[in-house]
Amino acid sequence: MVCLSVVSETEAPVKDKFFGVFLGAVGLLVTSVALVAHHGAASFDTTKELTLKGTVTEWIWANPHCFLKFDAKDDTGSVRNWAAEVSNPTDMTKRGWARTSFKAGDEVTVALQPVKNGAPVGRIRHVILPNGQTLSAGAPPPPPPPPAR
Repeated sequence: MVCLSVVSETEAPVKDKFFGVFLGAVGLLVTSVALVAHHGAASFDTTKELTLKGTVTEWIWANPHCFLKFDAKDDTGSVRNWAAEVSNPTDMTKRGWARTSFKAGDEVTVALQPVKNGAPVGRIRHVILPNGQTLSAGAPPPPPPPPAR
């Protein structure tokens, strides 16, 4: 027995449109869940801030996050290579950071939120450069007030 399905000319475009909207909605949902998971702070211990003095080994100025790698001694005196992240180059430029902010060998003081598992990884709060300048990873400073009239 052969069963034939007859679809009218008006039903097919409606089904195609519905299917397209459905696929688009599923795609947006999957993408938004991935973005929220990517930008979560669950891996960082946000109740703890470490301040480490160290030597820059690498400065990675790239999307989606910039990374400062530096060597610093831990509590036992052993040197550990830290990888600490900040936001993307566009955001960091607004905060006064640049591709040339660090070079290998620079002595820096880094305040960061470490990851919970104890690995030498963290999220930078601010960095003090060799010249004493502080680069903040937070919001850019507010603009100066307008001149008094």
